[in-house]
Amino acid sequence: MRVVGLVGGIGSGKSTAAAMLADLGALVIEADAIGHGIYRAGTPGFAAVVRAFGAGVVGDDGEIDRRRLGPIVFGDPARLAELNRIVHPLLRAEIERRIAAARAEGRVPAVVVEAAILIEAGWRDLVDEVWVVVAPRERIVERLASGRGIDRADAEARMRRQMSDAERRAAADLVIENAGSEDDLRAAVGRAWRGLLEA
Repeated sequence: MRVVGLVGGIGSGKSTAAAMLADLGALVIEADAIGHGIYRAGTPGFAAVVRAFGAGVVGDDGEIDRRRLGPIVFGDPARLAELNRIVHPLLRAEIERRIAAARAEGRVPAVVVEAAILIEAGWRDLVDEVWVVVAPRERIVERLASGRGIDRADAEARMRRQMSDAERRAAADLVIENAGSEDDLRAAVGRAWRGLLEA
């Protein structure tokens, strides 16, 4: 069983590519989805986040309110690093557990770890290959505006906070170009998948 790390910046089409890989038979492990559960109320992650950032980040429902936590960490690199020191080890441990379970069950030909932070977090050793989805900057801005209601200035700011495509390409075993239609992306993902199974 092969393990692929799928990365890409905001608006690149990474999640769409992951869904296509799931349709082809991959088990997709979404780091974002796991991350949301890492600091649910009652978990060690919840206690650590409240200790680090104060009870003010807890919402009326008793859970960490990401809208309260976000402005604290995204405006301050040191605070973001502090949050990452709490969340990343817990997230990695859960991803490792899920990969091991898939390997033990032996029912899927490949696992895809969809994790935007895989390269930055130093998790290259979790996967056999890194696939990077990239898209033209203008296309990303258009997608974020139409799909998520994010204006150009906010989109540009979010992209600047991320690793550059050049850095991602340098770490990639395979680059999936997402400059055309969804059908074009599906064809590129299909080629990558066939290549993986034939390797």
